[in-house]
Amino acid sequence: MKPAGQFQNILKAMSDPAFYPHAVTRIEFRETHISAVFLTGQWVYKLKKAKNLGFLDFRELSDRRRFCRREVELNQRLSTGVYHGVVAIHVDGRGNLSFGPEGEIVEYAVKMAQLPESSNLAALLEQGDLDDGRLAALGDTLADFFARAERGPEIDAFGDPEIIRFNTEENFEQIQPFVAGRLDADMWAFIREVSRSFRTDREDLFRHRMRTGRIRDGHGDLRADHVYFHDGVQVIDCIEFNERFRYGDAALDLAFLMMDLERLGHGRTGRRLLDAYARTARDPEIYALLDFYAAYRALVRLKVACFSLKNGREPLPADAGRCFSLAYRYALSFGRPALWVFSGLPASGKSTLAERAAAALFMPLFQSDSVRKQDADFPDDGVTAFNAGAYRPVLRGRVYAKLLNLAQEELRKGRSVALDATFGESRWRQAAVELAADHNVGIVFVRCMCSTETIRSRLARREEERGTSDARLFHLDDMIRNYEPFGAEMDGVCIETDTDRDVEESFYDTLAAGHALKSAQAEVLANGSGPSGPGVRKAGPA
Repeated sequence: MKPAGQFQNILKAMSDPAFYPHAVTRIEFRETHISAVFLTGQWVYKLKKAKNLGFLDFRELSDRRRFCRREVELNQRLSTGVYHGVVAIHVDGRGNLSFGPEGEIVEYAVKMAQLPESSNLAALLEQGDLDDGRLAALGDTLADFFARAERGPEIDAFGDPEIIRFNTEENFEQIQPFVAGRLDADMWAFIREVSRSFRTDREDLFRHRMRTGRIRDGHGDLRADHVYFHDGVQVIDCIEFNERFRYGDAALDLAFLMMDLERLGHGRTGRRLLDAYARTARDPEIYALLDFYAAYRALVRLKVACFSLKNGREPLPADAGRCFSLAYRYALSFGRPALWVFSGLPASGKSTLAERAAAALFMPLFQSDSVRKQDADFPDDGVTAFNAGAYRPVLRGRVYAKLLNLAQEELRKGRSVALDATFGESRWRQAAVELAADHNVGIVFVRCMCSTETIRSRLARREEERGTSDARLFHLDDMIRNYEPFGAEMDGVCIETDTDRDVEESFYDTLAAGHALKSAQAEVLANGSGPSGPGVRKAGPA
């Protein structure tokens, strides 16, 4: 019998409850372009179709057996008690099909425990039943998975900028024939242009990820409908048939899940999950890469939808259009430089946060203390009275002007940049906002806040621990009195970080809130609704 006919006979036999050597509640048949799946109530059986699609080849029975075994082995990394093994399907001399043991083996299937649909991540979101505990558990599970996942020179190669170039360009080439009449040409051109620029400008970041072990044998298809909360966290259906689709930066898998959650209307949940993962994995750099990879993943999903179109006139389904809109929004976020401004009273923790954020996001940092002391025109008076010496108002103004000029030089080159200074006067805060607006870039104004008691304690330590800052405890009352309140100029551009907390907590809060603010600003642009924003935000995932 020809393989196609044999396969149809198997599907017919497996549609009968009597075929199974166990109780069957009811049989549900599901099908993809590469698999046929039978759900029986307690067990699930997944068969591979005898197809060659270029990126996979299941034509030979021996290959289907090999990939069934590989599927079980790989998916046991992120699940417990779900993947039970591979079963053989036999045919006897009378043509009867069964799980054997008599007769010739004609097919193989992966045998899995059937997980309740109500425990699926997408279902829980739809029901409004996903609590913070489950979200934290998923973040911890993924962080632990990538920490243990296989790595090595062969896998590291998939983080190389040239491989990333190949993957993104392949997307563009394969989608291009479907653009005319279906996708906005200007948006499409923008996505391609900024993706190419990001790849080129961030080669140092991609290579750093390779050197620091962030390229792993991952999942490859980390979507919401592949995540379950049943007897712990269960993540199923990784890609077993092509290592190229599975090897890559951990950020690539996380971006797929974040994009999928946003596609389903749960972007805030995605950001909370990202925050949980980044903290556990100690991976702050993921914020520098996430939107780039999310745009790539959104285009992959768009490409799959394009391939399913039956003719040149058929419109894209609504979900594919949503993926294209998301790719454009992500491109606006990673494709526009951002001006990060770390502000607050001396000893509020702003310099510590600024230095760590600038390092994580791979952007230059200019600090008022360094600018002041590196300029030969400024008097080297050391610690002086408030508003005296190098800190006279006229000289302070020169420092801020130089900081903004240095930032402007970076923004003109298309690079994000961070500034670290008190920014106690509203005119300098307004100047920073106007600089960002003039260059049409994002802006994240980080207002570092802590108690006066904390500042006093930190300033007292400076009496013994010399540093670049000349601020001292006897300056504090004057500094507080002269610090002008934040006003409407901060709406839509400012986050507040509580620096009384542990440095790590404040740091990750700032990255999460900053990323959320940049995303909100990109969404405003994508919707064409002007520069208004959501006001001042507290640091943390939003």
